[in-house]
Amino acid sequence: MSARPARAFAVALLAALLGALLPASTAHAAGRTVQGGRLDWGIKSSFQSYVTGPVAKGSFQLKAGAATVGGSLFRFHSANGSYAPDTGEFSASFSGGVSFQGHRKPDGVNELDMTVSRPTVKISGGRGTLYVDVSSKAKDTGAVSSESQVPFATLGLGGIEMRGAGSPFVLTNVPATLTEQGAKAFAGYYAAGAQLDPVSLSADVKDPVAAPPSTAPATTPAPGGQTPQAEGAFADAAVDWGVRRTFREYVTGSVGQGKWTLAEGAQDGGALFRFPQGKGTYDGRKGTLDAAFAGTVRFTGAHLDLTLAKVTVKVENGRGVLTADVTNGSEGTKSAVPLVAFDAKALKTEGTLVTLTEAPATLTEGGAQAFNSMYKAGTEMDPVSLAVALDGAARLPALPNLGSTASPAPAPASPAASPSGAAVAAPAASAGESSNVGLYVALGAAVLLAAGGVGFVALRKRRTATAAGSDSGASGS
Repeated sequence: MSARPARAFAVALLAALLGALLPASTAHAAGRTVQGGRLDWGIKSSFQSYVTGPVAKGSFQLKAGAATVGGSLFRFHSANGSYAPDTGEFSASFSGGVSFQGHRKPDGVNELDMTVSRPTVKISGGRGTLYVDVSSKAKDTGAVSSESQVPFATLGLGGIEMRGAGSPFVLTNVPATLTEQGAKAFAGYYAAGAQLDPVSLSADVKDPVAAPPSTAPATTPAPGGQTPQAEGAFADAAVDWGVRRTFREYVTGSVGQGKWTLAEGAQDGGALFRFPQGKGTYDGRKGTLDAAFAGTVRFTGAHLDLTLAKVTVKVENGRGVLTADVTNGSEGTKSAVPLVAFDAKALKTEGTLVTLTEAPATLTEGGAQAFNSMYKAGTEMDPVSLAVALDGAARLPALPNLGSTASPAPAPASPAASPSGAAVAAPAASAGESSNVGLYVALGAAVLLAAGGVGFVALRKRRTATAAGSDSGASGS
């Protein structure tokens, strides 16, 4: 075989093998979907201290499922976006928000009033930016401004390799620096270049899957465009309630040294507990609801053993009451204790779904006794949210999606990669990816070796023939 046909054969063989393998590799490296995860960020801890301190005498409130974690971090949830392993480009938006109020005037107006919500992290070309929605009141003029997705901070990625990450995609303690736009949105409390609290995130990365066509029947509107008001039993329901943020922090903190345990179907949404499988009746015309829910939550710790079970909700005349069976230590169980009252005027029906979102709630007298007078009657508790599916086609709102609970151990950061000393890492490729890469390399090497062998044989034959011709000429001379 001559060298040229040998090379052609080797190239054809290599193309055939790679053609069989590369489509899977290309699909594997294509853009993937980010779905589920959390972002932990304290915004700026000194600002938190200022707001809640003796000067501003203020507070903060969590919104849209945001939670607190650790000493001074806010946890945002339900990451949604995309990641390209081959380029390292990453984009994910997180749900939830936090509002700060302080410097309350005699007329009840807060001079300091700022809300930060929906943080979004975008990484491209080794550079990262944190965007947020900001509503703030200017410190000097009091003018209120609201902006969407402000480039609030630059992220110091320190040259970390962003390509080839597996799932979950993890970044830990990434330095954040306030931008010019962020300083303006921050109501002038800090100048551009100020160091904000570091950002940590964990996001689940999934191969894109085409969404199946919807098979849910459409709701038929009544004449005039209004959906008929339901009356009677419903298909499903859930009530979401976090009890009280400071109580949860007390239970798991250095004083309570405890935890909570969920049972009988109750679910943990980070900043709230969901009591599902609601059964009962709803009258849309009268705006009344009477429902009982499954699930229990038990708080245990130092000098604490409190269980809430058999949660019920009643709504009438724009007012709601949440009750539960309460077991407090060795005192036995008290049945149907009214724990909180909440404003239910915003209860609304859309299609075949009834919702009430984050209704303000206050502790009742019975609730104060249930908590051993830790809080007085009238104390503001966590808001109450309701969702009622009037038929089997309606879907209840999803709980905050915090993503995978287990994160891979971050690779040690080199001093060059992390000049600030912060731990910043993206997980390495999964074992499946590594084995595939090894397979491609091995097969490629085998093909090249085969091609080289064929070429070597052809070259040797050509040299042998040339040598034979030279010998013939020499003998005939």
